[in-house]
Amino acid sequence: MIMTHPGLPYEWAIIICLLMIILIVLALRTSSIYEPRQYSINLVELPVIGPLIKFLTFNSWPLFILKLIVVLLFLFVITAGLFGSPIAERNLATVLTWNLWWTGVIVSVFFLGSAWCAICPWDTIAGWLIRRRLWYRTSSNNSLNLKLPKRLRNIYPALFLLVGLTWLELGFGFTINPYMTAFLGLLIMLLAIFSLAIYENKPFCRFFCPIGRTIGFYSQLAVVELRPIDTDICANCTTLECYYGTETIEPCPTRLVMGRLKQNTYCTSCGNCVQSCSKKNIAWRMRPPTREIAQDARSHWDEAWFMLILLGITSFHGVTMMPFFEKVLSKLGYMINDSGSLLLTFSILLFISLLISLLVYIFFIWLTKILSISPISFKKLFSGFAFTALPLAFVYHLAHNLNHLVRENDGIGQIILNPLGIEAEPLSMMEKHARHTEILLNQDLIFLLQSSLIVFGFWVSLKIIQNRGISLIKINGRYLLPMIMFSVLITGIHLWLLTQPMIMRM
Repeated sequence: MIMTHPGLPYEWAIIICLLMIILIVLALRTSSIYEPRQYSINLVELPVIGPLIKFLTFNSWPLFILKLIVVLLFLFVITAGLFGSPIAERNLATVLTWNLWWTGVIVSVFFLGSAWCAICPWDTIAGWLIRRRLWYRTSSNNSLNLKLPKRLRNIYPALFLLVGLTWLELGFGFTINPYMTAFLGLLIMLLAIFSLAIYENKPFCRFFCPIGRTIGFYSQLAVVELRPIDTDICANCTTLECYYGTETIEPCPTRLVMGRLKQNTYCTSCGNCVQSCSKKNIAWRMRPPTREIAQDARSHWDEAWFMLILLGITSFHGVTMMPFFEKVLSKLGYMINDSGSLLLTFSILLFISLLISLLVYIFFIWLTKILSISPISFKKLFSGFAFTALPLAFVYHLAHNLNHLVRENDGIGQIILNPLGIEAEPLSMMEKHARHTEILLNQDLIFLLQSSLIVFGFWVSLKIIQNRGISLIKINGRYLLPMIMFSVLITGIHLWLLTQPMIMRM
């Protein structure tokens, strides 16, 4: 029997639609650029939490302890996946990876930015093996230190791997296969090791890692940032320890100069710059979550493609968990004479889904260019307005994963006591029923959170459209209607998906 999560009630959907109409009217009536509040709070100066953050960021060994714990958990997950029970809901590998870790990471991005990258086990293990160090910088290095070919100095490799990861996860059913989950973890680890062994710096973190790049783009909406305390000090700096590092502290893994940093996209939150800066001029700060994405962020061609494909993949994830998807898959498979696992049929649907999302965006960009009668190039419009996709993808990703997080972790205590699932039986009907009744949050609170996320994402997308319209082509109001309609269409699809019952992952 297929178990499903209840969808968002239509009463909530109606409220969301009314709020969207109000926001659209306000956006059309506003002629000035949106300027988020410029305040920021130095977290180190806060009571209670300040000393803790200072302790964690100004010393190398606390981060090493966290990395060691995560590496041990990673190795335990690999062991459970390879040698534990094949029953997904009874094996720590699948439950921890897909229900807790991936969902938790996406939720944490809003509050902690790219903090996961700072303790990533793949990069940690690669560093220990290739750099032969635990935390301090050493001269010993097993890397060939070759320069990364110019054609790879973009995030197309990460984009390709993101699509491939989605194909493996959903097409091959990695989320319900402990062995394949472990295999995937090892595969990413090997990619990190070989890239560090061959090329200089850390190309895996900057160009190759699909998870890190997803987190990096989402962290543009985070409420925290790592930035200079006094920009004048950075402007007059001649040593650039944040970029080059020191004798004991590694350089920035993604080659960022703190004095020019405006985006969280490539920051891995490793804290090297905080420890290496001789002026102690770098700190964690709180900020308005809309400031970077609506005002500071600048997009390149490859980054625009990543954001738009990310939007398509996020929506496609939701579609695959709808009860009707299996019927569509079966009918299409029958039409093209695809038998067995229907992998070819699934691949076609994934390709069509991503293609449609891209074509829809291109259509609305074309309308914007026609309506504005602007001499600006299509490529620049395409890249500039691509930020509109990011909050729409992020809030739906959060709203969708909220169900997995609060509804599919009943019985986690039993899994901790028996992580390999030895002699465990599949979930009984009573246990499956308990997942509907014994949830971590009140159901109405879940609906409120999901609705708030959708409205927030739509509001942010409107502010991005407004700012990009004025800064790129000097237009506002009704001339931005095509891009506003794009945001309405995507939000409407996501809202409809949330109102549908969603099949449990495991």
